Amino acid sequence: MQENTEKIVKKREMATVVPPSGGITDVPDASNNVEIQKLARFAVDEYNKKENASLEYVGVISAQKQVVSGFKYYITLEAKDDGIKKVYEAIVWEKPDSNSNPELLEFKPQTLT
Repeated sequence: MQENTEKIVKKREMATVVPPSGGITDVPDASNNVEIQKLARFAVDEYNKKENASLEYVGVISAQKQVVSGFKYYITLEAKDDGIKKVYEAIVWEKPDSNSNPELLEFKPQTLT
Protein backbone atom coordinates (compact mmCIF):
# COMPACT_ATOMS: atom_id res chain seq x y z
CA MET A 1 0.00 0.00 0.00
CA GLN A 2 2.77 2.43 0.92
CA GLU A 3 4.56 1.63 -2.36
CA ASN A 4 1.45 2.60 -4.37
CA THR A 5 1.11 5.83 -2.40
CA GLU A 6 4.76 6.69 -3.11
CA LYS A 7 4.20 6.10 -6.84
CA ILE A 8 1.17 8.39 -6.86
CA VAL A 9 3.09 11.12 -5.03
CA LYS A 10 6.00 10.84 -7.48
CA LYS A 11 3.62 11.07 -10.45
CA ARG A 12 2.01 14.19 -8.99
CA GLU A 13 5.42 15.77 -8.43
CA MET A 14 6.35 15.21 -12.09
CA ALA A 15 3.05 16.46 -13.50
CA THR A 16 2.99 19.88 -15.09
CA VAL A 17 0.03 22.17 -14.89
CA VAL A 18 -1.42 22.78 -18.35
CA PRO A 19 -4.30 25.22 -18.72
CA PRO A 20 -7.45 23.64 -20.10
CA SER A 21 -8.31 24.28 -23.72
CA GLY A 22 -9.99 27.65 -23.91
CA GLY A 23 -8.50 28.84 -20.62
CA ILE A 24 -6.80 32.24 -20.60
CA THR A 25 -3.50 32.55 -18.72
CA ASP A 26 -1.11 35.43 -18.12
CA VAL A 27 2.14 35.42 -20.06
CA PRO A 28 4.86 35.89 -17.44
CA ASP A 29 7.24 38.81 -18.06
CA ALA A 30 5.38 39.65 -21.28
CA SER A 31 7.18 42.97 -21.74
CA ASN A 32 10.49 41.10 -22.13
CA ASN A 33 9.13 38.08 -24.04
CA VAL A 34 10.60 38.12 -27.56
CA GLU A 35 7.68 36.17 -29.09
CA ILE A 36 5.11 38.54 -27.56
CA GLN A 37 7.10 41.57 -28.73
CA LYS A 38 7.14 40.20 -32.29
CA LEU A 39 3.38 39.63 -32.20
CA ALA A 40 2.80 43.14 -30.82
CA ARG A 41 4.93 44.69 -33.58
CA PHE A 42 3.03 42.58 -36.10
CA ALA A 43 -0.28 43.90 -34.68
CA VAL A 44 0.83 47.53 -35.03
CA ASP A 45 2.14 46.94 -38.56
CA GLU A 46 -1.07 45.18 -39.64
CA TYR A 47 -3.21 47.93 -38.13
CA ASN A 48 -1.15 50.56 -39.97
CA LYS A 49 -1.63 48.71 -43.28
CA LYS A 50 -5.38 48.18 -42.85
CA GLU A 51 -6.16 51.66 -41.55
CA ASN A 52 -3.51 53.63 -43.46
CA ALA A 53 -2.25 54.77 -40.05
CA SER A 54 1.25 55.54 -38.83
CA LEU A 55 1.42 54.24 -35.26
CA GLU A 56 4.93 53.62 -33.92
CA TYR A 57 5.40 50.56 -31.72
CA VAL A 58 6.77 51.40 -28.25
CA GLY A 59 6.46 48.24 -26.16
CA VAL A 60 4.38 45.52 -24.54
CA ILE A 61 2.63 46.23 -21.25
CA SER A 62 1.05 42.81 -20.64
CA ALA A 63 -0.25 39.75 -22.44
CA GLN A 64 -2.49 36.77 -21.97
CA LYS A 65 -2.59 33.54 -23.94
CA GLN A 66 -5.58 31.34 -24.77
CA VAL A 67 -5.37 27.79 -26.09
CA VAL A 68 -7.64 27.52 -29.14
CA SER A 69 -6.89 25.98 -32.51
CA GLY A 70 -3.40 27.38 -32.10
CA PHE A 71 -3.03 30.27 -29.65
CA LYS A 72 -4.90 33.52 -29.25
CA TYR A 73 -2.89 36.32 -27.64
CA TYR A 74 -4.49 39.28 -25.87
CA ILE A 75 -1.78 41.95 -25.88
CA THR A 76 -1.85 45.34 -24.19
CA LEU A 77 0.78 47.56 -25.79
CA GLU A 78 1.98 51.13 -26.14
CA ALA A 79 2.32 52.88 -29.47
CA LYS A 80 2.88 56.48 -30.46
CA ASP A 81 0.19 58.25 -32.45
CA ASP A 82 1.59 61.52 -33.81
CA GLY A 83 4.29 61.37 -31.13
CA ILE A 84 1.83 60.81 -28.28
CA LYS A 85 2.06 57.52 -26.37
CA LYS A 86 -1.26 55.69 -26.19
CA VAL A 87 -2.31 52.26 -24.94
CA TYR A 88 -3.89 49.76 -27.33
CA GLU A 89 -5.34 46.28 -27.05
CA ALA A 90 -4.65 43.72 -29.75
CA ILE A 91 -5.86 40.17 -30.27
CA VAL A 92 -3.58 38.06 -32.44
CA TRP A 93 -4.29 34.49 -33.49
CA GLU A 94 -1.31 32.24 -34.08
CA LYS A 95 -2.56 29.28 -36.11
CA PRO A 96 -1.43 25.72 -35.34
CA ASP A 97 0.27 25.38 -38.73
CA SER A 98 3.80 26.68 -38.18
CA ASN A 99 3.95 27.85 -41.82
CA SER A 100 0.98 30.18 -41.34
CA ASN A 101 1.29 33.86 -40.59
CA PRO A 102 -0.43 35.18 -37.48
CA GLU A 103 -3.74 36.96 -37.98
CA LEU A 104 -4.76 40.24 -36.36
CA LEU A 105 -8.30 39.75 -35.06
CA GLU A 106 -8.74 43.05 -33.25
CA PHE A 107 -6.83 46.26 -32.57
CA LYS A 108 -8.31 49.17 -30.63
CA PRO A 109 -7.42 51.92 -28.19
CA GLN A 110 -7.72 50.80 -24.59
CA THR A 111 -10.80 52.17 -22.88
CA LEU A 112 -10.84 52.91 -19.17
CA THR A 113 -13.57 51.14 -17.25
